[in-house]
Amino acid sequence: MANKGKLSLLGISAFCESMAGMLSAGIDLSEAVSLLKQKGKNSGTLNEGIEVMRSSIEEGSTFSEAMKKSGLFPDYVLDMAEAGETTGKSEDVFRRLSDYYARQHNLSEKIRATIVYPLAMIILIIIVLYLMLKMVLPAFSNVYETLTGSLSESSFAYIDYAFLFCRIALIVMIVLVGAVAVLYFLYKGSMKKQIQKLLSAVPGFRSIMENLALYRFTSAYEVYLSSGSMQDEALEKAAKMADYDPVLSKIEACGRQMEEGHGFAVSANEAELYEPIYARMLIPAEKSGNTESTLNRLVDLLSESVVSNADRLLNTSESVLSGTLMVTVAIALLCVMLPLIGIMNSIG
Repeated sequence: MANKGKLSLLGISAFCESMAGMLSAGIDLSEAVSLLKQKGKNSGTLNEGIEVMRSSIEEGSTFSEAMKKSGLFPDYVLDMAEAGETTGKSEDVFRRLSDYYARQHNLSEKIRATIVYPLAMIILIIIVLYLMLKMVLPAFSNVYETLTGSLSESSFAYIDYAFLFCRIALIVMIVLVGAVAVLYFLYKGSMKKQIQKLLSAVPGFRSIMENLALYRFTSAYEVYLSSGSMQDEALEKAAKMADYDPVLSKIEACGRQMEEGHGFAVSANEAELYEPIYARMLIPAEKSGNTESTLNRLVDLLSESVVSNADRLLNTSESVLSGTLMVTVAIALLCVMLPLIGIMNSIG
């Protein structure tokens, strides 16, 4: 029976790298799969799937069929493993898959940090504001009431302003956290396209989503080409990896250009699939027969662009949220210190 758990991105990368190494060494597939078994408490899912693969190979299944029965791998890996078997390029395909999923893991971690860090900052602001409202401001209020008899009858109405300002800021922060949570669950649910369209209105997010979709498409396209697929076939299969409507529309336009007899490089340039500087890299490369190496370089550039945009967005959000925290606390403390200054002046 197939295992239900999927390997992580890093797990897939490690598996593919191991398989490429063992294929290079000439190790039999059944033995190679057995060598991948791991020991430890967290190895049950992997070992279960590997045992299914080993049994399937011994029963006469191809390696790609055994991988499918294991339930460990996404469709893209299964398609590429089958293509590698068909063309006799399994070792090369596994190495490229290993690189692809290693980069996917790094990009996923970077994007996760771009979301999680600002969220953690917002939660910190909420905690600080809550402590201000429950401990700091009431303490000042009690001291002033002891000194003046009643805040409502004194000139120290600044305390009320401090309470009001902190309450408003606290509500805004809670609403932000709630909005992020709602967007996350909607994105993971049935409204992924709608959430993508909403985030596209934010320049930083739009650039990240577009470059990430192009990165996934270009990586898949390059691997399909290296496995022996024709350009139009590789384009059609790789388009499934984009998962972002604006980029998918350009890929479809590129496909229509290719149907008219143009090569991928010219079609991509006409469809404005890539930025002009990237598109101009492909045209001479295609004419000289260096398409795959140029695509690999383009994948690196797109990956760097995603990381750069994510870092820029993270730095901006960090600055804004840190500034918000400092300004909020400073205004609240200023409001509670003004009465103290008044008291000191009256005593002096």
